[in-house]
Amino acid sequence: MNGHRIDEAFPLMMSMVLEASFTVEDSEFPLSAVFKQLSSVTIELDRVVPTTTAAIPYFWIYTDDTSKLTTDLADDIGINQVTVIDQVEEATFVRIDWNLDHESVLTAIINTDVTLLSGKGHGGRWVFDIRAQTRSELSSFQTYCRNHDLSIELTELNSVSPLEDSQEYNLTADQRTALELAYNRGYFESPREATQEDLGVELDITRQAVSSLLQRGIDQLIASTLVTTEPEQSHRTR
Repeated sequence: MNGHRIDEAFPLMMSMVLEASFTVEDSEFPLSAVFKQLSSVTIELDRVVPTTTAAIPYFWIYTDDTSKLTTDLADDIGINQVTVIDQVEEATFVRIDWNLDHESVLTAIINTDVTLLSGKGHGGRWVFDIRAQTRSELSSFQTYCRNHDLSIELTELNSVSPLEDSQEYNLTADQRTALELAYNRGYFESPREATQEDLGVELDITRQAVSSLLQRGIDQLIASTLVTTEPEQSHRTR
């Protein structure tokens, strides 16, 4: 399995809500036969039904020539039946009855606690977005894929847990005020739209005090959001 592991990306964050994006080759997900039938096709998940008996049943299939698309996908062992619900111009709306005895990314999603948010297949590859309530749930999904020889590549991982206040970033109230003012006044633009002197006038503090608040505030933001290891002692005591 390619890509980063969840525990490598977020080693200390156990209980946050996470959203992840990953890609797979078309062979790792049923419907690969559609890519073989059509040279130019896009398949997109329409909605998710949270039951294993009717898991992810509806898809839109977009292609220039829908007449070449058939519902005979007997070669795809992950599918029992495909039913056309509607057809409009270059799009076909289908319902799929899956063969869940065949292991694929679909069964990995169903048999773990992650929630599928979106799925799109094009050019022989699928891109999926999933959500988990904890890092452990995402790790379990990766472990399931690894144990069943399903090759996925994790491409993006984000925390969606709400931050209650500036203390989540270890910012002081003055640091947050200075950073927000600097952002709103265009201090971080290139070229700058405001100087530290300008910010100092509004905050009624010296330029040196503004510089200190911004520097320490940025340091805390980086430490709280990007850095997952303890900084060197010399850095912390400067």
